[in-house]
Amino acid sequence: MSLEVDIEKTLGDFTLRASFSAGTGITGLLGASGSGKSLTLRCIAGICRPDRGRIVLDGKALFDAERGINLPPQRRELGFLFQSYALFPHMTVEQNILCGLSRVRNRRERRRLAAEAMHRFSLEELAGHRPAQLSGGQAQRTALARIMVSRPRLLLLDEPFSALDSHLRLRLQLELRETLDAWDCPVLLVTHSRDEAYHMCSRLALANGGAVGETRPLKEAFADPGSFPAARLTGCKNIAPGARQDARSVSVPNWNVTLTAARDLLPELTGVAFRAHALSPDCGENCFPVEYAGELEEPFAWVLLFRFRGQDPRSPALWWRLPKDRRPARFPERLGIPAGQVLPLYGPQE
Repeated sequence: MSLEVDIEKTLGDFTLRASFSAGTGITGLLGASGSGKSLTLRCIAGICRPDRGRIVLDGKALFDAERGINLPPQRRELGFLFQSYALFPHMTVEQNILCGLSRVRNRRERRRLAAEAMHRFSLEELAGHRPAQLSGGQAQRTALARIMVSRPRLLLLDEPFSALDSHLRLRLQLELRETLDAWDCPVLLVTHSRDEAYHMCSRLALANGGAVGETRPLKEAFADPGSFPAARLTGCKNIAPGARQDARSVSVPNWNVTLTAARDLLPELTGVAFRAHALSPDCGENCFPVEYAGELEEPFAWVLLFRFRGQDPRSPALWWRLPKDRRPARFPERLGIPAGQVLPLYGPQE
């Protein structure tokens, strides 16, 4: 199964340009608030009509501006899980699930399919409960059961964990991933959390300022973000403009250093980044004198802030993150960055 999206939509002074494809499995749309993630889902679902472009699911056009095709939401054969789950408060769990079987006319068959769905999502004992009596996890499972009972060809998840506390969020991420692994349909997950994307997805598309680009394998997107927005969205803390000096060297004026990379650099290079955990006082590569600039304590790690010697004191300090049991007794005089951890960046800085 496959989904192809190539659309534009303007709302006021905001323009969405989304061009990507997704196959079976969970594809994440990762971006900050207002980047166009949820608008992309609404266009795919048929809730919002794009100005131009096309949306194709398994070879069937859901929307095609040139051909005048714009299928209504009920004919797109997809499921949409909203942040609030949108359960009917006056209905029981079983009645909510039965709403997903409106196309099945035979009453006995509807009851049978609803019972199967409640069994699959472990809801049998809650069949007579109303939404106000459910926990966050139970409400989510009920909403999913209502959607999946109709066998959608595409599932859209819009920030499904945003209203949950951190402990419940992690548990439901694992439960939902296990549930969706058993379904042979594409899933699009909108999130602003890089950790959530990493836990849930096999592929990732980044949303930035209304641009939603092509999907990449998840680990590749984190290991080699390739652009300033992608580096920020995937959680990189140490990012700066830079200029290529030769095939594998990049000058970084803001840090007063020249870094050596493990790969050839293109002439179009505009910056460089490295992860906070990549640093080590024992690394002989890209090893420079450093000066302590402060610290941040996390539950299980320290973030030690520093500047390279000669770095402009008005420029932001860099991050060195390490487990609490590995904090040195004294801040080192030098820190090194493995050449393989030097990440080249291309394109605009915004």
